[in-house]
Formats: sequence, structure tokens, C-alpha cells
Amino acid sequence: MPVDYLTEEQEQRYGRYVGEPSPEQLARYFHLDDADRTLIAQRRGDQNRLGFGVQIGTLRFLGTFLPDPVNVPMGVIAYMASQLGIADPQCITQYAERVQTQQEHAQEIRQHTGYKEFSERRGGFALMRFLYARVWVGTERPSVLFDLATAWLLDKKVLLPGVTTLTRLISTIRERVAERLWQRLSAAVSPEQRTDLEGLLARAGASRITNLERLRRAPSRASAPVLVQALARLTEVRQLDVGPLDLVNVPASRIKALAQYAVTTKAQSIAKLTEQRRTATLVSFTRQLSVTAQDDSLDVLDMLMRDLLARSTSDGKKARLRTLRDLDAAALSLAEISEKVITPAWTDEQVRTFLTEKQARIAEAVATIYDLARPADDNYYQEIVARYSSVRRFFPALLRTIEFTSNEAGKPVLKALTFLRDLEGHKHPDLSGAPMEVVPASWKRHVAPTGKPIDRRYYTFCVLERLHEALRRHDVFVEESTRWGDPRAKLLSGEHWERVRPTICQSLGRKAESKMELDELARRLDEAYRATAARFPQPGVRIEKVKNRAGQEQDTLILTGLDKVEEPESLQLLRHRVARRQPLVDLPELLLEIQARTGFASEFAHISEGRSRLDDLPTSICAVLLAEACNVGLTPLVRKGIPALERDRLLYVQQNYIRPDTLSRANARLVDYQATIPLAKSWGGGEVASADGLRFIVPLRTLNAGPNPKYFGTGRGITLVNYTSDQ
Repeated sequence: MPVDYLTEEQEQRYGRYVGEPSPEQLARYFHLDDADRTLIAQRRGDQNRLGFGVQIGTLRFLGTFLPDPVNVPMGVIAYMASQLGIADPQCITQYAERVQTQQEHAQEIRQHTGYKEFSERRGGFALMRFLYARVWVGTERPSVLFDLATAWLLDKKVLLPGVTTLTRLISTIRERVAERLWQRLSAAVSPEQRTDLEGLLARAGASRITNLERLRRAPSRASAPVLVQALARLTEVRQLDVGPLDLVNVPASRIKALAQYAVTTKAQSIAKLTEQRRTATLVSFTRQLSVTAQDDSLDVLDMLMRDLLARSTSDGKKARLRTLRDLDAAALSLAEISEKVITPAWTDEQVRTFLTEKQARIAEAVATIYDLARPADDNYYQEIVARYSSVRRFFPALLRTIEFTSNEAGKPVLKALTFLRDLEGHKHPDLSGAPMEVVPASWKRHVAPTGKPIDRRYYTFCVLERLHEALRRHDVFVEESTRWGDPRAKLLSGEHWERVRPTICQSLGRKAESKMELDELARRLDEAYRATAARFPQPGVRIEKVKNRAGQEQDTLILTGLDKVEEPESLQLLRHRVARRQPLVDLPELLLEIQARTGFASEFAHISEGRSRLDDLPTSICAVLLAEACNVGLTPLVRKGIPALERDRLLYVQQNYIRPDTLSRANARLVDYQATIPLAKSWGGGEVASADGLRFIVPLRTLNAGPNPKYFGTGRGITLVNYTSDQ
């Protein structure tokens, strides 16, 4: 476990003054009360009174005594001297001459202020318990734990230990917690399960990849065969039988962290871990994968249903365009006949004779209109039935593999799914008892036409569409899911909620009584509505009548685009000058220069031989990082005759040095170094943040990528939410 995780600046700030304290800090930590003044007054000589007072302020401000108690900012000495009425603050130099007096004063000050030694049980031991509990339930980085420990020591009035003592303590606790976690997870599995888990690290038959690598590959597109494969993957993971293990005493965050390590680490690296850690990692991975695989399956189902409905609508519209000429001809024929029939000059006898002559033409036109015309609420369901064979490829496996549950609103869907599940395996199923509560009016004329039996194809598609809608509304959900679970599962209720409601409401700035809160929201909504209505109408924002898909008019908000703001010449000049100052360098040069400045490559340690180092290792690490970041493989970086860039050397480094934990430490080194750059400091002190969306074309198949002609042309892409802060 590494202990050198602090930057040089962090070590220098620990228990020391960093510049002059602010006026607020002087008033808070260095102000002397009556008890302080009484104690100081017992000292003889201005130098002793001033030194004693400075040590009191230093202890309260830093949480420790300084080796040289007079090595403090002059502002502190002047502030303390003014309180004690000492005309010559320089007399404090005499206080530094006798070390024994300083130590005696420090002991007396500690007793006066109530500070405890770190070696006491209420000091270091209590801190160990705090850190142990924190590490057991969380996954904070060591540097964050260091800051938390420092804050805890200051709050509990415990003298700060040496920086090395505290860093080693944190590393030791993290190591003990990790070992306890590995032991608990490893002990929870049976010998048979352990054998099955070890099989994940073996290659599947003649395949070049291990079972672990095969199972952690998520579906990359939405289709019926892919959904079948995703459901088979879920079944295979469940057969490892890790889900029922009793891990209630193991924090979920720790299991997720171990599972994430298994997802991002090579199988060969996991195989080299100790037996306990390897088993714990595989248990966490399998348990988390059972949730992820189920979510992946439902993601594919969601996208597949959207594609089926969208394609059916598109095909229906195209078919409708092809038949519009026939529909228009039939409508015009009926219009012509009707126009003559309603002529006032014709007698009833003439009308009957005319209609008799045109009876065949009328019947033909009516048949054409009924065949081609569509109701206002038609959703092109006829075209969906053409894809019934595709649905039958995955629907039985879906019903067999995933157990759905629901709230009250989703019960009709759940009842219909149960009915369809019971029909599986019957050659001539009877649908007369099918639950019809799930069938809306738009589907009913297709599912159960008047005088005809229920059509299984339409009924299946209807239930699938309603299931799709219910899943997205979370009226229907599944257990053990991150994205498709019950949103109410993590809500507090009953006695537990009543116990914590006042605290939560106070922290959120809300009233404990719901009626008072709703009345306030209603008042604010009414004020906002009236204020908005008072600003209508205006050219930029207006409400217009727009027809919906059913042909009905409804109010729609219309927003007019803003006029383009021309860039000033000064901005264009600044952009030009900044662009000219940016050096043209190759990526390898840039990465090597950053390594030379920050030394981030030193954070990459061998997976099993912590002290193992190679000559010119930073060059090899930078080459591997560049190959993986650019997704070009190692071949373009290989240089024969240069030991650091030989293929075998790069493969060795990639397998043994590049891991999530080493990448995290290297990234932390870069972030800490950036905090020391003057320009970064001038941009702010941690109070500014920026969030923006970046769009990228994705050349590979992935469920997250989608079409957007405006940004991706004919390809598919993703939108990445980028968050930046100046902390």
C-alpha cells in the first residue's frame, strides 16, 4: 500500500503556517479570552508572556506546536503583542533561547486548552476507529482521507502527529480494511463456487480470450439476436450462484469498487493476485455483473422496441404515400357522385336511377377508401405484425429469464405478461381468457376485431409496447437493477422516515408539513404564471395553435431563435495571438515533457513486485499510455534497437504496470501539480465550475451511440457531458 501519496506542497502545509493569517483567522484563533489572559499574566517578562500567547494561538490555528515556536508570521506576533500591551514585539527572540521553557509552556497550554496527545486512547486510537469506519464504507483516495483525518484531529482537539505517522496510519488502515474485505468475500463462497469462479480466468475452448473477458463484453447494438445473446449472458452469470450469498455486512460501495477493478483489469493481472483477493474480486465482479447484465438486456429491449416502432411508422408512411393516388381517385369519384346527388333540380326518381347506375363504382370507391384510409389515432400497427417472427426469437427467453414486478399502475401489464408466459409451449393456445385491461382503444380494433378471435400477434405486440412504456415510466421494474429498478426502493418510509424527517427537511430548507410546502409551491407557481402571462404576446415568444398527430389543434409554445452576435475584432485578435503562441509538438513529445515536469510515471508500480523498476521505465509507460489513449495499438510505438520501446518491453509494461489504481494515482499527481501552476491559481479558488456537452462520432458499435444528422452526418455518435471545476 503506497504511503507517498501526498504532494510536496501538502507535506509543507501540514502543521505549518502558509503565509500571513487573514484578519478573520486572527480574530477566530488568536483572540485571547479572560482565562487566557489570566494564565499568561503568571509569566515573567514580556518575552515569556508574548511567546506563551503565540503558542496558544499556534495550537488553536494549526493543531500542533512548532519545533521553533517563534518561527511564525510577523502578523501573528504583532496581533498578540497588541492584545498583551507589549510595546516591543521583537522581544520574542529572547523566548527562543531556552528550549526547556518552551516545552514546559507547551505542556501547560495543552492542559489549559484541553488538547490530547496523539498517543492517548482518545487521540490516535479514536482516529483509527473513525478512519476504519470511513474506509470500510467508502472509497475515498488516501489524500482525501488525509484531509479528513486532519480535520478530525483539529475538531477533537488532538495534537497533530508527524506527517509520516499520519500517512502511514492511513495506508495501514486501508490495507487492513482491504484484507478484511477480501477475507469476508472469500469466506462467503463454497469450494464448488470457488472452482467455478476460477474458471472465469480460463480460456473458453479454443478462444483466445478468457471467460471473464467474454462475459464483461456488453452488447454493442440492438437487434433480436443480440437480445437473445444478452439474455443468455445473464443466465450464464446467474448460474455462478453468487447472487444468494449473504453479503449484507459488506458495503455495496466496496463491492462495486472491486467489481470495477475486475472490469478494467486484464484477466492475467487478476490471476496473479493472492488467492483471497482474487476470489473476492471475482465474487464482486460476478455479483455486480448479474445486475449489469440484466440492465444491459433491458437496454437492448428498450432500443429494439423503439427501433421496431419507428421502422413500422416509417414503413407505414411510405406505404401510405404509395397509395395516396388510389385513395385520392376513390375520394374524388365519391365526391363527383355526391355532388350530382345533392343537385336540387333532380327528382327522387332521377337520384335513385343515377345511384343504381353508379352502384358498382360507389362500392369500388368505398372499398378502396376503407382499405387505404387510416383513423386519426392510427399508429401503423399493421406494419409491426410483419416483424412478429423477429419478436418470437427473443420473447420466450425474455419471459423465461427476467422476472418483472410492478406498482399498481403496472399490474395490467404484469398480468398480461403472466398470461403470455403460460401460453409458451402450446401449439394451439386459447386466447379467449387474455386480460384485455392492457389493450388501449388504438390497439383493440387490431387485437380483437369485432366478431373475430383475439389475434396473438397483435396481442403480443400490444403487451410489448405497453411493457416498454411501463418500464420507461418505472411502473414495471425488476429487482436488483441500477437503471430499471423500483425508484421507491431506496425511499425511507414508516418509523425510519418519521425519525429522520426533521433533520432532512432542515438540511434541505423545507418545511416538515407537506401542506405548508405545497401551499408555498402553489403560490410561487401562481406568481410565475401571472408574471409570464403579463409578458405575452411578443414576437420572440408566443403561443400558437398547432395540429397534433390526431389532427386536433392544441396550444404550442413557439420560441424564436436569437440573432447571431458578431464577434468583436478584439476577440478575433486574441484568438489569433493565442493560436500563434501554441507550439506545434507531437503527442509523444508532449506526454514526455509532462512526465519530466510532474514525474507521474513514478506512480506506476509493478503489480506483484512493488520495488521492481526498469531502466527508462517512464518512456515505456508513456508509450503504452499513448497507444491505449489513441486506440492505435502498440505497433506504431515499437522501435527496434531502443530497449524502452521494444515490443516485448511494452507488452510487459502494459500487463504489469497499467492498472486502474496506478492510473488513479498518476492522475492525482497531475491534478495536484496543476494546482501549483500560477495561471490555474489566478483562475479561481474552487468556486467556479463549468458543465458542457461534447459530441463525438463513434466508429465502433455501441448501445450508447445514436444517429443525429445535424452533428454526426450519416454516422452515429454520443454526447459526453464534460464537467470542469477550478478546484
